[in-house]
Amino acid sequence: QVQLVESGGGLVQAGGSLRLSCAASGRTVSSYVMGWFRQAPGKEREFVVAISWSGVTPYYADSVKGRFTISRDNAKNTVYLQMNSLKPEDTAVYYCTAGRTIATMAHGYWGQGTLVTVSS
Repeated sequence: QVQLVESGGGLVQAGGSLRLSCAASGRTVSSYVMGWFRQAPGKEREFVVAISWSGVTPYYADSVKGRFTISRDNAKNTVYLQMNSLKPEDTAVYYCTAGRTIATMAHGYWGQGTLVTVSS
């Protein structure tokens, strides 16, 4: 079993930055694909970004490309999401996920989520 705990959410003004962290415990996730989904109020959960175990090939949703950067530290079992140039439409609960592949990540392990609120 893998437990994922997100942190770093909060309230920020449009144009600002936040850095989310996701700490994994229970077993090593160094071989897992890890990533982030988000769910805005009244909307369906959507994919944001994923990163392979090597950290070489991240995949971003078009809506965050160029503004968000994912990274991982396998020694610390932690993945990070640096969010810059935040927009009000980025307001959502952000969930960390881990899975064997990008395709199956949504069916893997999930954290409880951390709320990001971007004010205009």
